Amino acid sequence: MRADALPLIGIYVTLFILTFQIIKRQLDFRLLVVFSVVVRILFLSATPNLSQDFYRFIWDGRMIMEGFNPYLYTPDSFILNGKFPIAQAQTLYNGMGALSASHFTNYPPINQLCFTIAAFFSSKSILGAVIVMRLLIIAADIGAIYFGKKLLKALNMPVHRIFWYALNPFIIIELTGNLHFEGVMIFFFIWSLYLLQINKWKWAAFILACSVSVKLIPLMLLPLFYNYFKRADTSKISYSKLIMFYTVIGLSLIAFFLPFFSMEFIDNYSKTVGLWFGNFEFNASIYYLARAIGYSITGYNEIAIIGKVLPIIAILIILSFSFIKKHMQLPQLITSMLLVLTCYLFLSTTVHPWYIATLIICGIFTNYKFPLVWSLVIILSYLAYTNASNTENLWIISLEYIIVFAVFIWEVLLKKSLSIKDLKLD
Repeated sequence: MRADALPLIGIYVTLFILTFQIIKRQLDFRLLVVFSVVVRILFLSATPNLSQDFYRFIWDGRMIMEGFNPYLYTPDSFILNGKFPIAQAQTLYNGMGALSASHFTNYPPINQLCFTIAAFFSSKSILGAVIVMRLLIIAADIGAIYFGKKLLKALNMPVHRIFWYALNPFIIIELTGNLHFEGVMIFFFIWSLYLLQINKWKWAAFILACSVSVKLIPLMLLPLFYNYFKRADTSKISYSKLIMFYTVIGLSLIAFFLPFFSMEFIDNYSKTVGLWFGNFEFNASIYYLARAIGYSITGYNEIAIIGKVLPIIAILIILSFSFIKKHMQLPQLITSMLLVLTCYLFLSTTVHPWYIATLIICGIFTNYKFPLVWSLVIILSYLAYTNASNTENLWIISLEYIIVFAVFIWEVLLKKSLSIKDLKLD
């Protein structure tokens, strides 16, 4: 249970050490793949107890099966009026919690398709729906291992690096165990990058749109492709390829969202997505510092203001990477993606543990280790669940981010700077 955070942390750290030892020995690749699948199957019939999001997943899927557009109704709009539109409606409503029940869904279409598949195969059993969704996530992880290995090989990198994703306790617990669909998003994301590497960029664009249609995170990475399509021999942008790349993504996303489209959908969806910057706060870093400064000046929580300023800073960082930094080869592009996503999370008001899954997969294609360090220390965020009010201990959050920022600054700034000085001395 989430309240048993201290034993959880002890077990988690032990698993992390064992994982390090397994990967370090570089055992037979196929054996490690089998092991990666087996440890996931161990979760197959377990009900998630570190997250309650899966109740909303099941709700949305069953709503679609009953002919409702899940983007147009909140669970509150039914239950509070004594209406029960789906099987086990009250149980699902109680399980998802008041926060989820009072807001419109924010899960994109392909994510909704996964929920619908679960509802199709298990319309009256919560455990049955959990098993179906878990099988989908496990299948996605197998796909991520497959394309991750092919991409590592194509980039002349050690293929065993993929197991820092496949065997990472954080990935197994948060995605397979807690049923977070970042795993499906990552499968499409890595597949897309591999297609880019082998110059099948039109298919890469479509598959990247699939990734966005599971989780919106890859959407912020689209500007980074501007310099990727720059020709190495002339340093000029291939605008025909770039425009076609964005066009395929745009048309694919329109096609995915079209079955749910209405003006009410646009209003509901934009408001729900906006809530993550203007209303919610959890496990943040720079935002908590800004909030403390705001309290000292005004005496109030200035999230309404800070939550608007921080996204603007994130956008400026993305644009600077897109138009100033050169990343014409895929490894440089992935490095830029990693750094952009990291800065985005540093500036976010809410950083749930599963948000950093994309950092892990991007990190294995670079020489940076800070994503792995973060995947270890982010377990400290669960200490918030050791008290009845689920309030965070800011000293614990500070410890988490002191470690993460220290490794980040060393790897990204100081280490590179020292290397440049050494070269000059030589």
